[in-house]
Amino acid sequence: MRKMTRTALRSTSGLALALCMAVPAFAQDGGSGDEQASQQDGNTIVVTGLRRDSALQDAPVAITAFSAQAIEDARILKPSDFINLTPNVNLVETQNAGNAFVIIRGITQARNSEPSVATVVDGVLQVNPAQFNQALYDIEQIEVLKGPQGALYGRNAIGGAIVVTTKGPSDHLEGSVTAGIDNGFGYTLRGGVSGPIGDSGGFRLSGSWQDTDGYIRNPYLGEDADPVENLSLRGRLVFDLSDNFELDLRGSLDQLRTQGFYFNIVGDVNDTSLPVRVNNAGIDNRNIYNLSAKLTYQADGFTVTSITSYDTVDEIITGDAFDFLPTDEAFCALPQDYCFSGSTDLNQSQYLDVEAFSQELRFESPSNQDLFWMFGGYLISTDRFISTGNMLDLDQGVFPVYRVPSTNPNNPQYSFLSDTQDNFAWSVFANLGYQFSDQFRVDGSLRYDHDHRKNTTETPDAWLGYINYIASLYGAPQSAQGDVRTRNFSAWQPKLTLTYTPSNDMTLYGGYSRGFRSGGFNQTGVGTVALANNFVGVGDIFEAETADTFELGFKSQLAGNMLTFNGAAYTTLSKNSYFFVYLPTNSTQNLGNVPKTRINGLELEATLRPHPDIAFNAAWGLTDSKIKSFPDAGSIGNEAPLISRTTFNLGAQYTPQLFGDSVDGINALFRVDYRRTGRTWWDVPNSTVRDPIHLVNARAGVEFDNIGIYGFATNLFNEKYNAEFSPGGFVFKARPRVFGVEGTARF
Repeated sequence: MRKMTRTALRSTSGLALALCMAVPAFAQDGGSGDEQASQQDGNTIVVTGLRRDSALQDAPVAITAFSAQAIEDARILKPSDFINLTPNVNLVETQNAGNAFVIIRGITQARNSEPSVATVVDGVLQVNPAQFNQALYDIEQIEVLKGPQGALYGRNAIGGAIVVTTKGPSDHLEGSVTAGIDNGFGYTLRGGVSGPIGDSGGFRLSGSWQDTDGYIRNPYLGEDADPVENLSLRGRLVFDLSDNFELDLRGSLDQLRTQGFYFNIVGDVNDTSLPVRVNNAGIDNRNIYNLSAKLTYQADGFTVTSITSYDTVDEIITGDAFDFLPTDEAFCALPQDYCFSGSTDLNQSQYLDVEAFSQELRFESPSNQDLFWMFGGYLISTDRFISTGNMLDLDQGVFPVYRVPSTNPNNPQYSFLSDTQDNFAWSVFANLGYQFSDQFRVDGSLRYDHDHRKNTTETPDAWLGYINYIASLYGAPQSAQGDVRTRNFSAWQPKLTLTYTPSNDMTLYGGYSRGFRSGGFNQTGVGTVALANNFVGVGDIFEAETADTFELGFKSQLAGNMLTFNGAAYTTLSKNSYFFVYLPTNSTQNLGNVPKTRINGLELEATLRPHPDIAFNAAWGLTDSKIKSFPDAGSIGNEAPLISRTTFNLGAQYTPQLFGDSVDGINALFRVDYRRTGRTWWDVPNSTVRDPIHLVNARAGVEFDNIGIYGFATNLFNEKYNAEFSPGGFVFKARPRVFGVEGTARF
């Protein structure tokens, strides 16, 4: 078996003003694999997010990268942990586990939309946004590439790409286990074990378990609104089938049991005064399964890689509905005949079931030659089912509704919609780069994506009465079970980058790129209902989005590589960006399009390590957006929804050896990170804006004899804020302070 070397990478967590400093990533040994970064010497870090090996400081793209050591030091256990360390990138968590929206450089995401970034785990593209927000454990490296990467990663790379590499098999038996408790009251357990299989293979098994009562109190029920039970497991087998063939098999599961829909209704997103008071705790049960196989053939002049993947995601959510108050206090949103004591309230159920099969085949040249080339193709077939519905809340609880309307007399069905989607997408791509001299390089990429989408109405005719009534008023076509809608979405995605390296300490780059994100279908009859309720920009179909970006950037190393200072400026024209609309009359969550938005941005970063044990960081990003075209002329000039104007990071880390040289092998860790997220607009009319939020995380501990003991706190000063605001006044509380202790043992 080829020698498995560990990668090492510095975490360049942030962009800062010219006088600020950002913590560098800490190089260390790690696993192997063609998607990983590796340490070439004491000062150079190599990343592969550009589909070829490149020194981090030479890579002509804005990348924030986290090594295994940086991931451990910062206690990165979920996507929000590394996103909060990355400038001009935010994560909005709301409603349920599968609804976590990445906003990157002003390219946004919303419920039921395609992601704003391509997320690639061990070379396999995640196919559903409901997969993104899951546990991170036993991770070797994370790279966040900002700006359209569609020419390299295709589907959904309109805002960037997130490349995650898990730890691979080792050539000797090794492992680790971490256990902890927090103020939930909760406990966690995570770890992994790895070793060889004969002379030509290796294995790695890893897992994570979290169990907590929760952190957000519901005084009405006398319990927390956000309990979590989360089991996540992953296994990898790597075999050298011959001198030229390597097979990498991967399987994973993530089973989550929690709750959702614990909204409040307020007029101002900054209003955090109301406690959660839903009278139905409900459920949010999500299951994610993945199987993948990567086969690599390496010849003297080229490499062929085949990646095959099968994914399933299913999530059932139940809970209270508008206005998320106990039945005896709820506003009666029902027809007058229903507004009598005991049935004036609604609860709700949503069910999502997605299966996907994908295949990628690519051919590429060695990355260490002047001429680099790569070409290939990708296809994906997706089957998706979604149902939504309201039930009458008779104070008997809320019961899940899956594929057919409920007949439960204790929770009678009030409204019901369901649809299936059969989608097939394919793409072809080619990349070509040439190193003309030590100072000048040109890279060009081109990709064509074609997405065929088919939507079938599964709602029984008996439940389409309201939609058809509204349609009759507006002369629109009637809906019926079995109705089929089809639509094709396609686009070319070019990318051109020029790189100039006047010295070993300076890299200048600039270029143009286009990103593409497919359109899709809202649920049956949405367009007519939106029209009847005066919602503009929302129809039965939401259009595909494109984003054209011009970018200029620089990367520099100063003071003998002790100081790193990088920056980038960009302008993006987004066409048909998404926005979210909830239609209470048929209880549907829908997407609309903003025809044209201009986004201008700036990022600056610096890293400083004045001493091997001391590091500082700061990061600053600016995103200025303006709506240039919209059906409602009064919204032109507004900020685009979900975008935060600025992000700012500060941090410090100190890793001394305790007691000088008197006690060998005992080291300490002291780390603090500060994140300021600027003013955030939430809807097209800009009806409310969230004030800046300030979060501080801290971690401290000691390590000795392969044992570590640490204390940690997230949101140390218990900042109270709402994580999301949705049109209609829906706000979703953010998690308060969480603190605890944990211990790690390695062998």
